[in-house]
Amino acid sequence: MNITIREHSEREHTIDLTVFGEVDVYTAPQLREKLLTLCQGGSNIHLDLAGVDYIDSTGLGVLIGAYKAQKSSGGKLIISGMNSRLTRLFRITGLQEIMEFGPDNQEDGKS
Repeated sequence: MNITIREHSEREHTIDLTVFGEVDVYTAPQLREKLLTLCQGGSNIHLDLAGVDYIDSTGLGVLIGAYKAQKSSGGKLIISGMNSRLTRLFRITGLQEIMEFGPDNQEDGKS
């Protein structure tokens, strides 16, 4: 139950975060702390979840909180790199309809 979060910025007004591991009740507080700190800056946040295999409801709550914080600050939270399992999770929870996603997410094969 480990999580690694790497931050890098190559583009102006955009912060890139890459997450590795599982985002669950044990690791979500680390991601929450990192995201909410960055959400105060007004930059766009590009969140790469290619290294994440699992997100539980606590992790989804963190992403929803970051989405709302970014929306109120005028920035964007853009999620990319999701595998088919995560894509399906976002689809069945309805989050795929409200959040912004990058073009490199895998389809889950279901309509």
